[in-house]
Amino acid sequence: MKLPVKVSLRHRGKALGLDNEKETMSLLSSTGESLGTVSWEAVIDFIQGSVKPGQSHHAARNFPRSRLAAKVRYLTPNHEQVDSVTYEIGGGGIFIETRQPPQLGTALELELLLPDDQTEPIKAQGKVAWVRPGEEHYVFSPGMGVQFTEITEIGRARLLAMVKALDRARQGN
Repeated sequence: MKLPVKVSLRHRGKALGLDNEKETMSLLSSTGESLGTVSWEAVIDFIQGSVKPGQSHHAARNFPRSRLAAKVRYLTPNHEQVDSVTYEIGGGGIFIETRQPPQLGTALELELLLPDDQTEPIKAQGKVAWVRPGEEHYVFSPGMGVQFTEITEIGRARLLAMVKALDRARQGN
């Protein structure tokens, strides 16, 4: 199903493509080219996370996040190993810069090297929750949002400590 954008001046002429079978939503250019795809789960999480306090008792993002370029290695189910860099980290997942992301829902094995201790990688399992294609690289970094499906409490605690430290540093505290 295609839904044309009519009201939003910045995006007029584009359309949203809904795929009921894959439960994905794509942003389509005026020529019908895909500019990016997200899972319905990611859209629902975003909407629930945008609800004002007092309107909902459930926040979609249970963990804070912050921008950080850190080394990450991921392994796909077909044993393809990729070295890349994060753009953003959080207790619930990371954004990985890549021009060739795997498909939505792909399971990944992750090793993340944080600046606090480069000798101890954080190992986790994750799945591709959303994708930003390379065509948008002048506005946003191309890549993928990866939601953690398994991570140790120690690993999550290190991530959250790094997020807090980054936020304090950016605020000058």
